[in-house]
Amino acid sequence: MKNQTHSFKAIASLALVSSVLLCSQASATDWKRLKFPLVRPAVLDDSCAPHARGKVRVTTLGNVEVMDVKIVGLPKNTEFDVFVIQVPDFPFGMSWYQGDIQTNHRGKGYARFVGRFNEETFIVAPGTPAVAPLTHDADAGENPVTNPVHTYHIGIWFNSPADAVKAGCPGAVTPFNGEHNAGIQILNTSTFADEEGPLLKIKP
Repeated sequence: MKNQTHSFKAIASLALVSSVLLCSQASATDWKRLKFPLVRPAVLDDSCAPHARGKVRVTTLGNVEVMDVKIVGLPKNTEFDVFVIQVPDFPFGMSWYQGDIQTNHRGKGYARFVGRFNEETFIVAPGTPAVAPLTHDADAGENPVTNPVHTYHIGIWFNSPADAVKAGCPGAVTPFNGEHNAGIQILNTSTFADEEGPLLKIKP
């Protein structure tokens, strides 16, 4: 009986240690993986792609992050542009072009991006302005000087104003695609405060 008691105590101790280790591992990975929603901008009325929504999952691998973006409820076979941005709504602030998402015949789309998507994501232009290439007519000839500006939000734009109009949305032209002739923003991370975007929660 004495040996059995010792055995039970040993098993209980091992279970306690395992539980503590598992909890520690879980808390350690909480900041390495994050899921958050994409929602329609509040300024849009109900006639503009009313069922549009999305979700993002960011996973850090230590020296890089993987960002998976899924969108649904959008026009079929349509292209959209993904940006990492300073604030979720207009005027958007500093914005960094990530890439495109193409919806399928059901209005669903998916893309994976690899880069730095964490609390250290930022844009900086120290010193004096530098000459910039004039690839398109809308391009600036030099950069604005700025201290580091963190960009913790995600925004998604119609690639074409015509596609936005087909979806019942305004046909405004914006610079949010590779040729700077995109449509309006259709999804963003405005469920988070302007200065506390979701990428802030990911630790490098």
